[in-house]
Amino acid sequence: MSKVVLITGASSGMGRLTAEYLSENGYVVYAGTRSQNIVQGNTSLINIYLDVTKTDSIIKAVSTIIENEGKIDVLVNNAGFGLLSTVEDGTDEEIFNQFDVNVFGLIKTIREVLPHMRERKNGIIINISSFLGKMGLPLLAHYNASKYAVEGIVDSLRFETTPFNVRVHSIQAGLYGTNFVKKGLVANIKTTSDDSPYKNLVDHFVPIVGTAINDGPHPQPIANAVKEIIENENANIFIPVGVESETFIPLRKKLSDEAFENHIKETFGL
Repeated sequence: MSKVVLITGASSGMGRLTAEYLSENGYVVYAGTRSQNIVQGNTSLINIYLDVTKTDSIIKAVSTIIENEGKIDVLVNNAGFGLLSTVEDGTDEEIFNQFDVNVFGLIKTIREVLPHMRERKNGIIINISSFLGKMGLPLLAHYNASKYAVEGIVDSLRFETTPFNVRVHSIQAGLYGTNFVKKGLVANIKTTSDDSPYKNLVDHFVPIVGTAINDGPHPQPIANAVKEIIENENANIFIPVGVESETFIPLRKKLSDEAFENHIKETFGL
């Protein structure tokens, strides 16, 4: 019997690619999307309305899958976006929205799926995190903090779920060529204004990030990593995927805090 996978944020980008890839490899995939105008997929790739900021939609989506399939074997928490803002400029609404999607929505989806996995004593939870969950960069403090939170959730949740044979993992993604700049990055107006006291930093750093994403490699390695985790019971807890992750995360462990900060300054010309 095919494994059943639920992926949040699967209308485009890494989420959609992963959904299609798993479907092509024999999994029954429910692709969560915020669009309520659902276009039905094929028999193994099914679009389902799921907005992680709306608890009712999470409950309904999970209930529908359980009713249809009798189980959810794998949850891939992919929904997320990034706030581009200084800490000084971030508004209450922007701060809340950043955590509502990247952290609260992830927790709520896990909360709804986990009882079914626990009762069956079988399941896998994969969180699409970022190398920025292990290091800081300017103008991305809110996003970084949300991904640090995801890493902390993985650390703690594993102790709770291990007795029930439910594995929890994190994929620490680097920068890939997706539509993240257009659809997944929200910029604070004050930070990006011409009269911002941070204008020099913005003018220098934003093009670096934008170019790295727009000209980044195809995100197939993320989909590959998801499949590898599902099929390998001994998969690592945290898996860095991409040049940035594979470069900076080992350095973060190797260097002192001060030495690592200096390395980042040198690398990005800060």
